Amino acid sequence: MTLGVIGAGAFGTSLAISLAAAGRDVLLWGRDSAAMTAMQSARENARRLPGAPFPDSLTATGDFEAATRPDTLLLSVPMQQLETLLEENADVLTGKTLVACCKGFSLRTGEGPVSLITRILPQAQAAILTGPSFAADIARGLPTALTLACGSVACSQDLQEHLSTRNLRLYRTTDVTGAELGGGLKNVIAIASGVVIGAGLGESARAALMTRGFAEMTRIAQALGARPETLAGLSGFGDLTLTCTSTQSRNTRFGQALGRGEDFAPGTTVEGAATARAMLGVAEREGVEMPITRAVSAIISGDLDVGAAMDQLLARPLKEE
Repeated sequence: MTLGVIGAGAFGTSLAISLAAAGRDVLLWGRDSAAMTAMQSARENARRLPGAPFPDSLTATGDFEAATRPDTLLLSVPMQQLETLLEENADVLTGKTLVACCKGFSLRTGEGPVSLITRILPQAQAAILTGPSFAADIARGLPTALTLACGSVACSQDLQEHLSTRNLRLYRTTDVTGAELGGGLKNVIAIASGVVIGAGLGESARAALMTRGFAEMTRIAQALGARPETLAGLSGFGDLTLTCTSTQSRNTRFGQALGRGEDFAPGTTVEGAATARAMLGVAEREGVEMPITRAVSAIISGDLDVGAAMDQLLARPLKEE
């Protein structure tokens, strides 16, 4: 089976490496043709994943038409670029099985990745692959387990078989909404956790914030029709634990910089920043309280400093857990 991976960042490259190492023929596409030619020649993504060699069955290419010939494509592009990719290439992508490998929600519409695919390409089969996973770990062959969410049971079973590898164990679910929300919202809580550590508030405060953040994630997810057990699984609690406790996470590092009052590396994709803004509108529409998400959005925009945000959270009315 030949697979296409659209997006040659660290995560897309790591998935391509794992799938190729498992014996699949994989086409890895990136928009910078010169960079893709260099990758194919060097047999590694020296910029994003240095020291992770490409298996023989992995081909790096800047030819979008060639990369999208397979029936199954993994879309590993930043969430805020996904809508444009789908719209500009609708004629090529329609009828394909498209597996979103990004997390978050559109700032323009509030939609998650599967929702975007379904609206723009109704003839495509949409799924999402999400869960606790750092690109460097996957590329090194280290093990993890992920959630594969798809509305079609038959399609999810087929994808589970073809996308599982020696180091990637996939669990399937039909709760697409829950998987989207878990993967997106944990980035917001990771920023907040980073702020706590960066501001010197301590590990106890981080643990408390993660716990209340998980409750916040579950509230909005249930309001939108997701199943609570999905949030308690790999795409929710599992990814939350990983992202909030490791500096491999861009969202955590971004939060730490905010907490210390420092600038963050310009041009670095921090999906949780956009997700916080996108989800506030959804929460207001649904009448769901999301105080941590609101605080994160206000800190990022400069409307609230860390001390004031902490005071607001601690001054909330006392209640049962």
